[in-house]
Amino acid sequence: MKLLLIYAHPEPRSLNGSLRDFALTHLKHAGHEVKVSDLYAMRWKVPIDADDAPGYDDETPFNPALASQRVFAAGTQPADIEAEQAKLLWADAVIFQFPLWWFSMPAILKGWVERVYAYGFAYGVGEHSESHWGDRYGEGRMAGKRAMLVVTMGGWASHYSGRGVNGALDDILFPIQHGMLFYPGFTVMPPLPIYKTGKMDADRFEQLCTAYAARLDNLFSDQPLAFRRQNAGDYDIPALTLKPHLAPGRQDLGIHLHTGCSDR
Repeated sequence: MKLLLIYAHPEPRSLNGSLRDFALTHLKHAGHEVKVSDLYAMRWKVPIDADDAPGYDDETPFNPALASQRVFAAGTQPADIEAEQAKLLWADAVIFQFPLWWFSMPAILKGWVERVYAYGFAYGVGEHSESHWGDRYGEGRMAGKRAMLVVTMGGWASHYSGRGVNGALDDILFPIQHGMLFYPGFTVMPPLPIYKTGKMDADRFEQLCTAYAARLDNLFSDQPLAFRRQNAGDYDIPALTLKPHLAPGRQDLGIHLHTGCSDR
């Protein structure tokens, strides 16, 4: 299989760097084709701006979405954006590995998403009508590909539990997993969270690598997160709200997953 690792950490000698090296070695030994986007090493340009829109007329206000749509359709995107889009189209699965900084991904990775997910490539695709609101949330350019987050954090697992002070990790990651991965069509695998990174020793690192290897080996057989597809009948269109008989009385993020409880 063909796997792409999107990696965002500034220090190659960090725990993240060691996990990246382990994952690459393990995947290659397993016979997979692997590509890496090491964003800090690439000195990835973070902001989306007029420099990403060759031919932009600065007499008019800059609209990132419309500018993105124009250059994508014209085939005049910057080379770094085109290269990353080609990697996404090439891959059967994409692993996003990063530290959780201020309850989200590092800015460099967010900038990668904003620039690579061009209008016409990752969004703004498909039929838009009163019965089909675009190819998104389970449909779209990335449909048929798998994606998984590998996320490191200094806090304990209990800190990110349902009653933990930081909030439930599933809720913190929802904008990434549901919004940035499921939206353009990825089949989203459960994340691999790595807690208490400041308390890592050799024994724990070995256990961590064993767990990471198992997730990589079963990437195409494990059950994904059961997000509801937008156009599969669960949502009223064009209001795009969950139908009243599904998860009645609830408004939490978990209603967007198929579960035994939420579907009653």
